[in-house]
Amino acid sequence: MAKKRSWLKRLLLAGFILAVIGAGIYWYVATEKFSDTKDRKAAFTVNAVDFIKEFEKNATEANNKYKDKIIIVNGRVSEIEAADTTMNIKMADTLSNSFIIFAFQEQHISEPKTVKVGDSVSIKGSFSAGIFSEILEVVKIDFKRSALNK
Repeated sequence: MAKKRSWLKRLLLAGFILAVIGAGIYWYVATEKFSDTKDRKAAFTVNAVDFIKEFEKNATEANNKYKDKIIIVNGRVSEIEAADTTMNIKMADTLSNSFIIFAFQEQHISEPKTVKVGDSVSIKGSFSAGIFSEILEVVKIDFKRSALNK
């Protein structure tokens, strides 16, 4: 009987320790602050239409190449939209209708208001993902924590 209690105490202690470690990891991820994208060095500088074509050709390869990288994208604004607590700028390939969406960082939320549809801009952002939509039959590329690159 004493062996069972000793084993149970060890099991409960191990469970408690794992719960504390799990809570610590969750807290770290949930409260993680990102540095301002404007202050980060870009890994790549690309043209919007060429960038889209790279994903149309091979999305898996392109996703692996750009995963979690800071990228400067130069192109023409095709749409500006408000989305919840952020502003988005969209660049599109008019031939394929594939597009890139840039979600702006909180401190740069007013920047999309300074540009108009049709303007040529340079945007620096953190690449999130590029996917092919079977329903829309277009490539959609997402950037997070974006800022105008001046």
